[in-house]
Amino acid sequence: MKIDKKLIKELVDNLKEFGLTELEYQEGQTKIKVSKASKAIEQSKSSAMVSPNKAVLNTSDTTDGIRVKSPIIGTAYLAPEPGAKKFVNVGDKVKKGQTIMIVEAMKTMNHVPSTSDGEVKKVLVEDGQPVEFGQTLVLLK
Repeated sequence: MKIDKKLIKELVDNLKEFGLTELEYQEGQTKIKVSKASKAIEQSKSSAMVSPNKAVLNTSDTTDGIRVKSPIIGTAYLAPEPGAKKFVNVGDKVKKGQTIMIVEAMKTMNHVPSTSDGEVKKVLVEDGQPVEFGQTLVLLK
């Protein structure tokens, strides 16, 4: 099997560009997985905890409610375009299937639907923040 160095470099560049920690690519029988070193991940986690906004988001009331999680690794956007009205705000009533935000991955905009009816209790991510698969984005009452 010949290794496609150009493809691997492109995947590594996507890790950096989108703030990802891991990326997997498959074409036919060829499967490539690239990831950042764990030391870099630990540094980014510890530096995130220093930010005052992150400290506020990690309060104890984030444990109660219905969690809407990210279906993909990417960058979260709270509005359809810069300067536009947000999809949801705290206190808004949402219906199951309603778009609550967008997660961009590899220049593809993925709409994140609400998993149930409810009221937005807390938005746990900021606009333009990198998110992981399964990370809680919004809490509903």
